[in-house]
Amino acid sequence: MASRLYLIILAGLLLAQGLSLALLLYERYQSTVQAMYNTVEHDVATSVTVLDRLPAAERPDWLARLRRDNYRYLLGEGRPGVPLVSERSREVTRRIAMELGPAFHVHGQTVSTRPELYQVHFTLSDGSPLTLEVTPHLTPVAAWLPVMLALQLLLLLLCTWLAVRLATRPLTQLAQAAEAMTPTADGPRMSEDGPTEVAQAATAFNTMQDRIARHLKERLHILASISHDLQTPITRMRLRAELLDEGEERQKLLGDLRAMEQLVREGVAYARSAHGGAEAPVRLDVDAFLESLVFDYQDIGQPVTLAGSVGGTAMVRRQALQRVVGNLVDNAIKYGGSAEISAWRDGQGELSIAVADRGPGIPEEELDAVLQPFYRLEASRNRDTGGSGLGLAIAAQLARAIGGSLTLANREGGGLCATIALRSVSIDPR
Repeated sequence: MASRLYLIILAGLLLAQGLSLALLLYERYQSTVQAMYNTVEHDVATSVTVLDRLPAAERPDWLARLRRDNYRYLLGEGRPGVPLVSERSREVTRRIAMELGPAFHVHGQTVSTRPELYQVHFTLSDGSPLTLEVTPHLTPVAAWLPVMLALQLLLLLLCTWLAVRLATRPLTQLAQAAEAMTPTADGPRMSEDGPTEVAQAATAFNTMQDRIARHLKERLHILASISHDLQTPITRMRLRAELLDEGEERQKLLGDLRAMEQLVREGVAYARSAHGGAEAPVRLDVDAFLESLVFDYQDIGQPVTLAGSVGGTAMVRRQALQRVVGNLVDNAIKYGGSAEISAWRDGQGELSIAVADRGPGIPEEELDAVLQPFYRLEASRNRDTGGSGLGLAIAAQLARAIGGSLTLANREGGGLCATIALRSVSIDPR
């Protein structure tokens, strides 16, 4: 949009400037021609009269005195030519003839058209021929004029850039605020100052952000309340089931109750994950953090390895980040049998952490859908294989809450790679 506005405004200004310059040059040309018409007839008539009254021997001495920038006098017939071609040459000859009268037998001929050169012939009273050679040209352009035109062009470019920048800056700020908007409404607020239209748009955006935050908070509060309230009756049911006699029905009932408890805990965890950004950031040694996480899994016999290091510290929300990485590792172990953690920093020093496995992967068309809550790849909804559909959703929401993003991609050779990109977290080298 900025480029289009810049081109439109600049093209309009350049067109207006070019039109003004063309009109100025045309007016200057008309004024010069009219001035020439008004002066040349009197000047030439006076000069011819002076030469006519001088003795023939003195006339050559006066030729230099009577010479002008665009015409001169020659004693003699001059060069042969053709009838006058241009309207300007005919008008000049006509005016001179009217000023001098028929006694001098005034007539003109064109000698050259490019550049224009024509001659006006006279016959003096003693019968001697006299020729006026005219080389018409406009007054040369002043040396400072191109410099002024260049300065005007630079001024146009600067003013156009400034106007476009002022016009598009609110849109840029709006886009940045929309990208930084978080579920907890703790993203940057737009300034409500400036022109009326900009202030109205900023107010509407801030109001929208508050409404979205309230709506999400209410939704998550309902989910957390329901999940929390279900824990008590489920616990009572489990206690009663444990009092039943041993048998297949008792085991099935206890299994269903454990599944319900797991779903309730994940529902509460999902509701709480939206507020991961409320945790205060702390300076953390990224390599030590990841190594500790890997060792914890290895201590309980889980095949988790660490590949790569970043060699620095960063300001992160430790508990939220640990929950995100932990969810991804659990998911990798569950579906791939093992997990491989790696970390790196990009060209801007921002932190990225990846968890990879060698499981079956996810169909390309469903990579985004699995990040939505309660979405399962398996239509059977078997909890032993399909899960509750909240693990990746919790990780994605936590990543957004701490200012990052979670993306999934299939690996070459099979498997899935989940990458956490923390855009607002920079690595400080040791």
